Amino acid sequence: MSEGKIINDPVFGFIKIPGGLLMDIVNHPLMQRLRHIKQVGLASVVYPGAQHTRFQHSLGAYYLMSEAILSLAQKGIFIFDSEAEAMKAAILMHDIGHGPFSHVLENTLIRGVSHEDISLLFMEQINREMNGELNLALSIFKDQYPKRFLHQLISSQLDMDRLDYLRRDSFFTGVTEGNIGSARIIKMLNVVDDQLVVDSKGIYSIENYLTSRRLMYWQVYLHKTTVASEKVLVNVLLRAKHLTQAGMKLFASPALSYFLCQHVDAGMFHADPDVLRHYSQLDDNDIYSAIKEWRKSDDTVLRILSENIVERRPFRVEISETPFSEERLAQVEEEIRRHVSVSDTDVKYLYNVSEIQKDMYDVNDDHITILYKDGTMKDIADASEILNVALLSKKIRKYYLCYQRF
Repeated sequence: MSEGKIINDPVFGFIKIPGGLLMDIVNHPLMQRLRHIKQVGLASVVYPGAQHTRFQHSLGAYYLMSEAILSLAQKGIFIFDSEAEAMKAAILMHDIGHGPFSHVLENTLIRGVSHEDISLLFMEQINREMNGELNLALSIFKDQYPKRFLHQLISSQLDMDRLDYLRRDSFFTGVTEGNIGSARIIKMLNVVDDQLVVDSKGIYSIENYLTSRRLMYWQVYLHKTTVASEKVLVNVLLRAKHLTQAGMKLFASPALSYFLCQHVDAGMFHADPDVLRHYSQLDDNDIYSAIKEWRKSDDTVLRILSENIVERRPFRVEISETPFSEERLAQVEEEIRRHVSVSDTDVKYLYNVSEIQKDMYDVNDDHITILYKDGTMKDIADASEILNVALLSKKIRKYYLCYQRF
């Protein structure tokens, strides 16, 4: 049986991992891989302090899950020891399927499969290695367990994943306005009719949480320079894949080379164990070391895009409330061609048009329910005095035009 550990976390202090199953999960190579994947992708281009990893985030979410279980038990909500261990195991592994640089690989080197799908495949693989010890964790993770509120602690509007990443990303970026009162929110959690609710005393903490989440999305995750940098990275990988499949030999680790050479989709992930094995070998280092080498490429487009990444030259960005016209895109292409001799096909790698939509809160989706002392309940959108439901659930859509700067 593996020995327990105490880990010193800069956000929450000491985190205790007991020996046995949970320590075995933390020590597993698929978990240790997360040490080499940054939590916020290319946000460090804007916020140099944002160097924290998915591994740190997973430990933080585990810590908050431990606190939530303890808090609920103190309110008389019974959770078996086996359920508590399964929830901690599930939250530890919830991000285990993440690829390099956050979401950049999805729809570039792989298509039609999300990191959540891959997380489940990895969890099932570890479960087989551990002779079914994760059966209960998988049941809760997949929302197939009779106690539905256990799944809500892993995935919902108020799950431990969100409570950690907002707090942690705020800490490491230095965006203090994004800091949330995670400890108070957890203390205010309750369960009614197998649903997670928040005691009415916690209403101000929830208002702050929703406002902070909106701010973190537009100021950090969807900051225009972060988006522009990610578009460069997406395009450099698409270009490398195009060149590789056209017969050009490019420097790449065996794992990266596999995904450059293959058209990988969800079906392949489920049908061919080799796909998952190669994916498990990929982390940020594979991508970055290849891009450093691609700066010497004979291909002009690949060279320019790779230099952009290494020398911090993100695409220039224009943001609009309405879609960009064909005339504007033609102007951008013309401008690029004035500086670089590229074909009509290749010029499209040097710019990107995208639409980004983010809801602050969807009242039709997953509710945050406030519980009053008299037993009545209201959705936060109705209970809050300061949060306007129309504004709260308004879908914000922005159009980004990102293009090569000269």
